[in-house]
Amino acid sequence: MEPWPGQPGYDALAELYDRTFPGPWQRPLDRHSVDAFADALPRGGTILDLGCGTGHVTVELAFRGFTTIGVDPSARMLEIARKRYPQRTWIAGDARFPAADPVVRATGPVSGILARFSLIHVPPDQVPAVLQSWAAHTEPGCQVLLVFHGLLESGQDVEEFPHAVARAWRWNPSTLAQALDEAGFAETWRVIVCPDQNHAYPECHLSAVRR
Repeated sequence: MEPWPGQPGYDALAELYDRTFPGPWQRPLDRHSVDAFADALPRGGTILDLGCGTGHVTVELAFRGFTTIGVDPSARMLEIARKRYPQRTWIAGDARFPAADPVVRATGPVSGILARFSLIHVPPDQVPAVLQSWAAHTEPGCQVLLVFHGLLESGQDVEEFPHAVARAWRWNPSTLAQALDEAGFAETWRVIVCPDQNHAYPECHLSAVRR
């Protein structure tokens, strides 16, 4: 699988993004789903936040006593995260498990992977390899939480949709759950959030555990 480029779209809009999303949560369920994810993890465990953006959720999890590593392909987003939260750990990377990074190797086993609105930017034919990379570098019991734009129309698996920053795809939750299963992760729960005046598409929060 070829490496992805950085995220020039997010680099260009990083300051606007930071002003638009000044905190970790847009809706109450965002917090609740991350709470449920965190409650399933061992205290003090290591969490990878893949697609961490400017780092708000990464830091929320660090406040709860976890070792957190924020990973993002946008250099400018990481620059903002490092400036605001210099005591936390930030590395450049894409949605794949950053196994080669010395910081990740030094932390030991990863007990949780959080991917909120990051897999949506991965070309669908590359998603299985991404999930396999997660499974290859984690142990049974590792928890995963995906948050993505849902596709609920019958008979559709994945569909590209207009995104303000970069190419993006929304997924049928069952299709993505099947991809997780084939990679070695068993679904534990899912929640669908209906569209509203600020959200054009349903959102899915999908939890799974490494078998």
